[in-house]
Amino acid sequence: MTNSYRIGIDARLNAYRDGGIAEYTRRLIDHLPPLDASQHYVLIHHAKATGTLSSAPNTQRVTAYTPPHHRLERVMFGTEVSRWRLDLLHSPDFIPPLFGAKHYVITVHDLNFLHYPQFQTPDSLRYYAGKIRAATQQADHILADSQATKDDLGNLLNVEAAKVTVHPLAAHPSFRPLPTQQIEEVRRRLGLASTYILFVGTFEPRKNLPGLLAAYRILRDRLPDAPPLVIAGRRGWLFEDIFRTVSELGLMNHVKWLENVRVEDLPAVYNSAAMLTLPSFYEGFGIPPLEAMACGVPTVVSGRGSLPEVVGETGLLVDPDHPDAIADGLYKALTDDDFRQRSRASGLERARLFTWQHTATITMRVYQQVLG
Repeated sequence: MTNSYRIGIDARLNAYRDGGIAEYTRRLIDHLPPLDASQHYVLIHHAKATGTLSSAPNTQRVTAYTPPHHRLERVMFGTEVSRWRLDLLHSPDFIPPLFGAKHYVITVHDLNFLHYPQFQTPDSLRYYAGKIRAATQQADHILADSQATKDDLGNLLNVEAAKVTVHPLAAHPSFRPLPTQQIEEVRRRLGLASTYILFVGTFEPRKNLPGLLAAYRILRDRLPDAPPLVIAGRRGWLFEDIFRTVSELGLMNHVKWLENVRVEDLPAVYNSAAMLTLPSFYEGFGIPPLEAMACGVPTVVSGRGSLPEVVGETGLLVDPDHPDAIADGLYKALTDDDFRQRSRASGLERARLFTWQHTATITMRVYQQVLG
């Protein structure tokens, strides 16, 4: 950019959680400031947050008191934003304030709440579904994690294609093939088997865990010595049925729950897996398959939404509506040595195409376009 601008990034959500949109926000904050030292980044932290997300010389930490997802957030946060004289505000969590900056960029990660409203909590549905149309109309430009989400914005909200730019996400560099000793140390500490089928994600309906569990029951009937299923992540919402299903299917001795795994342990958890499976009904991007690919682990994922864009031809695509189809994918990934070798090699190669540097560069170009 030829001029210096004040660019705000709303990082309030990072005071409340680590993964998902909070992780995306951190990665942008890591990579954007060095791209153009003449730009001044105003990093908006919530008052609950300690420290700062960046110490780069062209960043400034400011404090907001409006919590994310508050019912009066668009007005309250707008009043706070007005103080910082921003030329542009980037809202990584979809919804911008009603006023306060000269220009607005928002990131839409997915439209799951429009596709599957029955999978949402009432609060989540009220917040996102009630505000998304106004947010997309207000934004000067929209960033989407995938072509699938860009298509959804056009099909479901009539957003013109020229207003949306796709910027694929990336895995953290720590996700890579690891030395055996490091893998074994984490595996023993977490009480994991020597190998297993791995699921990583929030325990919530759109992840289709009941469908995966039904498929795993079919797999065990077909392959009695199949490795255990490890479900790693955190509890989301409407997850009670998932735990009940494990018991009803007689899988209590074959399913291990790993809740709130330390971020630094996750690469080793992937490295020990026979495969990563994510048979979701919907994903706006799907970081876990990319993390698995970067570790050299085969993938069995849903053929829906953005997941085919992420895995390309490196993994197996299955129909999430049919447990039999998911079970067939799991069986092939366990027993077909040719597939396993091809998936490992091609997954590693494809994962290298996704970098946060690339994501940030596209983001910077959008800022330039909006600011003229």
